[in-house]
Amino acid sequence: MTIRLAIFDFDGTLADSFPFFMSVFNEIADQHGFRRVDAQQAERLRHYGPRDIMRHVGMPAWKLPLASRSFVERMRENAARIPLFDGVDGMLRHLAHSGVELAVVSSNSELNVRLVLGPELAALVRQYECGMSIFGKAARIRKVLKAAGVAAQQALYIGDQTTDAEAARKAGVAFGAVSWGYAPIEALRRAAPQREFAAPGDLLSLGRA
Repeated sequence: MTIRLAIFDFDGTLADSFPFFMSVFNEIADQHGFRRVDAQQAERLRHYGPRDIMRHVGMPAWKLPLASRSFVERMRENAARIPLFDGVDGMLRHLAHSGVELAVVSSNSELNVRLVLGPELAALVRQYECGMSIFGKAARIRKVLKAAGVAAQQALYIGDQTTDAEAARKAGVAFGAVSWGYAPIEALRRAAPQREFAAPGDLLSLGRA
């Protein structure tokens, strides 16, 4: 099936924001009263799903929006420090110029996404659905499908966490797992992705179907 709509997660998929996330994690933990993590723990936690990470650090669900807001605010102040992964810029240009519609569904803010992408790449994205809980992406994916007028079978949600796979499944779209993000590909394979991408350049094939 030809992919007409590529829907991207942002952090860990387009933007290499994990180093920044870890640089502010303990500050946010102190602010909101959950446990700090050291570098060794952080590497181990990459193999956990978000719910397991929250349990490990003692973060109740009601604190997640507060902690997320704190991260988004810090990222906005430091957007110039957040790079895109190598090859993302060329990949987005190729897909857009090949007629694949681009969208972003991210728990980060639209402003942060636009700041990190920069004006040229941001203009290639036709739809932004941002600022929801990491557990609330399925409804936003369905909203993107409806606005684009694209059948679920012709869309792909591309992300780097098991929650992205869950959201894609709930929305009825295929999930493409990237190997360069927060979660190791071994963890994502347990979520049975329909596609795997080892590097951003592998996504160029979506625009050649």
